[in-house]
Parts: sequence; structure tokens; C-alpha cells
Amino acid sequence: MSLPDLNLLITLDVLLAEGSVTRAARRLRLSPSAMSRALARLRETTGDPLLVRAGRELVPTPRALELRERVGHLVGEALAVLRPAEQLDPRQLAQTFTLRSSDGFVENFGPALLAHIGAQAPGVRLRFVQKPDRESTQLREGSIDLETGVIGSLSSPEVRTRRLFGDRFVGVVRSGHPLAQGDISAERYAAGQHVLVARRDQDTGPMDDALAALGLQRTIASIVGGFTAALALAAGSDLIATVPERHTGNLRAGMFTFALPLRMPELTVSLMWHPRMDADPAHRWLRGCVVDVCAGQINAG
Repeated sequence: MSLPDLNLLITLDVLLAEGSVTRAARRLRLSPSAMSRALARLRETTGDPLLVRAGRELVPTPRALELRERVGHLVGEALAVLRPAEQLDPRQLAQTFTLRSSDGFVENFGPALLAHIGAQAPGVRLRFVQKPDRESTQLREGSIDLETGVIGSLSSPEVRTRRLFGDRFVGVVRSGHPLAQGDISAERYAAGQHVLVARRDQDTGPMDDALAALGLQRTIASIVGGFTAALALAAGSDLIATVPERHTGNLRAGMFTFALPLRMPELTVSLMWHPRMDADPAHRWLRGCVVDVCAGQINAG
């Protein structure tokens, strides 16, 4: 069974409103002959004449009078569905958004982000969750709304991204550590005991590749899942932590930070979301909040 042409609903709505083929054609920017053909199709589809001539005018049949209000309502609903979303008023939002990020992002940007959102949308709650891996499944399924992080080579091509800021790795030790005195060469850096931040079964990082290019190898004494744990171990021992600078600004207070004696590429930290949320007004507003807060924090720092 073939489906009826739903465009005929608009034609019927205008014909019933105008009571004239000529006026209806003018309103829909059609020729009178095209409108007459559309009326013929409507008569065939509904099994009713719909409009019949009475003198010089067309008058609706009882069936047309019965349909007029329903058709007008259906056309109005359809136009509302296809109309662009109304402008968002954040003050009226009552919603929980989930942001997946590293612990360093939460501690450095979380307070400012919460304040920014709270000032605009007091009914919005932000849930921060850890990121155990780089899988985009949760974005696709909708269990998380946004993610921040470095885009890896295994990232899904279906994920939208926007750059937030650039970052770089730095070395961090306790203030009384031997590396806190004197020049730090690649040899001195490699000779120490290190704590590695890694996910799953990784036991090396990009620093190890850079050291290997110089014929050097470091000793990894501990592997942890986040920057907070790495810096806590470094603060209480002689371990060397290697962490992103901007991600860990608030976490390194009272510790000695040094530039790595290695050639390392800059990290690009991005915001990620699923394409289906591109045009959602609330989601677009939230993305703007994250971008604005990160830019403000970076410029202030």
C-alpha cells in the first residue's frame, strides 16, 4: 500500500481557508491549473468532493468542514516540528549533564565551570566521571554528554571535536628532590625512578619513545591511573612524575616543576561530543560554557 502525499495536507488546509482555487494557488505560489490538479488528487484520496461550486464560489462539503480543524491542527504541528528550535533560556533548564574527563581537568577547570554554569543556569547539575579508556561508545549511546581529552589515533570518526587548548608535558618532583638543583639533562632525567600515568595494560609512555631515540631508558617504579595519584606519589618520595602542565596547575603547588630535556610534541586538548547533539540548544550552550571557561582560565594563567 502506497503512502499518501502528505504535502496534500498543506494544499487542503489552504484550499479550505481560502475557498478559492485561484487564491489558494496564489498563496502557495502555484498556477491555478496546478492547484486544480491538486484538488482533484485530494478528491480522489479522500473520496469526497471537498469543495463544490455554488455560484462563483466554492463551498466546503460536510466532510470538508469536519476535516478543516483537524487539518489545520496537523499542519500547524508539522510546521512546529520542522521549525528551528526556539532560543534557549538557560535559567529555565533543569537538567543533569555528564562530562567525562581526567582528574586534572576537573581540579583545574571544574570550579570555574561550575560557577559559570551556576550563574547562568541554576537548575543545571554537572556530573564528572572518570575516563578509563578512549572508547566513544558512551558518547554514542548518550550515557555521557561531553568528553575532554587528547584525541588519539583510535578515536571514532563519528565524534565531533573542538580544540580547547594546547598543553605540554613537564617533569615534577618534590621540592627537596636532587633534580630540584642544577641543570636537568636527559641523562639525569632518565636516571631517576619514575611514576607513569597509564591506562589498562600500558607500561610505557611517549617519554620512553623520546628517550629511546637518544639511546636512553628510564626505570618505571610505579604505574597509576591518574595525574593526582602520580603527583601524590612524587610529593612523598623521590619518584619523578611527568604530567601535562595546564591539566595539573593546581595539583603541583609546593612541588618543583621543570621543562623536560626532551623534544616532545604539544598536546591538543579537545572537547568531544556525538554529532546527533550538534543542534541541540542545551547541549550547544553547555559546549559554549566549557570553551569559554577554558579560554578564560588559560588567558588568566
